Amino acid sequence: MNEITKAACIGGGVIGAGWVARLVLNGIDVAIYDPDPEADRKVNEVMANARHAYRQMSPDGLPSEGRITYVGSIAEAVADADLIQESVPERLDLKHKVLAAIDAHARADAIVGSSTSGIKPTDMQPSMSAHPERLVVAHPFNPVYLLPLVEIVGGEKTTPECVDKAKSLYASIGMKPVAIRKEIEAFVGDRLLEAMWREALWLIKDGICTVEELDDIMRYSFGLRWAQMGMFQVYRIAGGEAGMRHFMAQFGPCLSWPWTKLMDVPEFNDELVDLIATQSDEQSGKHSIRELERIRDDNLVAIMGALGKQNGGQGWGAGELQNDYVRRLAGSVKENG
Repeated sequence: MNEITKAACIGGGVIGAGWVARLVLNGIDVAIYDPDPEADRKVNEVMANARHAYRQMSPDGLPSEGRITYVGSIAEAVADADLIQESVPERLDLKHKVLAAIDAHARADAIVGSSTSGIKPTDMQPSMSAHPERLVVAHPFNPVYLLPLVEIVGGEKTTPECVDKAKSLYASIGMKPVAIRKEIEAFVGDRLLEAMWREALWLIKDGICTVEELDDIMRYSFGLRWAQMGMFQVYRIAGGEAGMRHFMAQFGPCLSWPWTKLMDVPEFNDELVDLIATQSDEQSGKHSIRELERIRDDNLVAIMGALGKQNGGQGWGAGELQNDYVRRLAGSVKENG
């Protein structure tokens, strides 16, 4: 398995800081370039929550943390890095500028992963005149230091060897890399989330339910099912002994019923923003964002820990992966001790 000795993170916002935390807590040195004068504070706050979560997840100890170094240029950040994670805002012109600088100064064999949530790698590769073949989309989910999935997407100039190497590198830090078979905008995860987000906005706008009621409907029902088995395996069970064929025959006609507004988008105006924001404040306003992050992290650790006890102790789904990850972390402690 390919392993990371040194990494570079370009951008230290919510996603970039999450990458820093996962890498550093795996004992990897990380160089950060972010022109935001508040980057140090923001990364440190994310690191504090990540350490709290990892101590719960791996009570037997963690490997020695990697060093965090803030640098003044992209060139300095990417020097000698095995993995370079780009996490700048979703503007193609900015992506081009940053990726061109990375490409000019990074080692030829370094993998460049973009955290973009929707831009196709082919649209980003024109700025990389030297080695476009090593660019992949490496789209994570927040919090990056806990949620293991990373969608790997290659562009027209990405080589299969670089996709395989990227999968190996991300797996080495406890992630579940899934290579997307065809290059499309927003990949798979965000396309599913966007469909639900649009329907949710209609349900709130039309007064069918509140923000809090919608969240309760998700977290007390299918959210729990999806967390451990996904969509299709859950629906296979719903088909009874006849399995998926029976489920499709029974519920397939619903696709033509007027149940959804998914193909129509509510007008995104100040009225809708105020409605959603006000209800969200009523739901969670008593907690700061950092407090909500800590609550979220504690819940995720507990859920994955519970899944890790299933299947005769071997674990199930994310729990099985977490068991392997915790063993790896504990093994690093013994090796370093």
